[in-house]
Amino acid sequence: MKSIRALLEGIVDYAGLFPPARLPMAPAVANYAAYARGPHAWMLGRFVLPAGRLVELTDAARDLLPGQGEQPWELSALAGDDPAAATAHVAAHRAGPAGDGAKVVSLEMKAAGPDKIRRDLAIVPEDLEPFFEIPADADPTPMTDVLRGTPGRAKIRTGGVTERAIPAPEEVARFLLTCARAGVPLKATAGLHHPMRGTYPLTYEKNGPSGTLFGFLNLFIAAAFAAAGLLTEDGLVTLLVERDASSFAFDDDGLTWGEKRLALADLRDSRESFALSYGSCSFTEPVEDLRGLRLLPD
Repeated sequence: MKSIRALLEGIVDYAGLFPPARLPMAPAVANYAAYARGPHAWMLGRFVLPAGRLVELTDAARDLLPGQGEQPWELSALAGDDPAAATAHVAAHRAGPAGDGAKVVSLEMKAAGPDKIRRDLAIVPEDLEPFFEIPADADPTPMTDVLRGTPGRAKIRTGGVTERAIPAPEEVARFLLTCARAGVPLKATAGLHHPMRGTYPLTYEKNGPSGTLFGFLNLFIAAAFAAAGLLTEDGLVTLLVERDASSFAFDDDGLTWGEKRLALADLRDSRESFALSYGSCSFTEPVEDLRGLRLLPD
């Protein structure tokens, strides 16, 4: 269905290096290479890694990178606490042997306040997309006001390996609506392995803790409604906590949720210019869950 394709195109930034998977570089890179060649490659976004590990990626990916004339991998580098050092790592990578086969296109960093965002925006090269992770538990308006009209994008952490790391639905709805009103594109990360909201294990450990997590369908459909101005904050909360996948009716012209409708153009506009992607340490879980819901072909 065209609406599924529009909603899910390039949606998963693969973050296999990070918890709960926490893979070494070599198997994470091998996974990404396999996904990029697989039947659901159209859902795959960027490979996420710390900027300081770009040299390690070059060594691990030496025999796996796309060749000349092929589409290079896109990388998103995490800057840690030092965006200046991160940009130096990116520059060295671009000049190195893997620079053509794996291109760093975005830099992700913490938003430590409006003034720090301004300083970091001045550091990041113009050809890197800067993402700023904004805490969900406070009003994001001061930081989205700084990002308004700049190349900067927002990032929200929607889960983690403990229940305390999971924001409230009201906080996520506020974040989506604030970014939409400011015209600030966003991405999400953590806790989004599954399409629908539900109770899931928080780690891959046997008998590990469980928690109530957001679904990536809930989140990105809510974002599209927010971008289109079709739901209030309360309406977004209701959508974010929806657990029944059959409440979303997809077709070639858009999707329906209850009495609300998103046109195909709304979905495409949201994914292209607003809700850009989400980071996940698993690519197979989202794909298998979608197949289980009969939203992807077997």
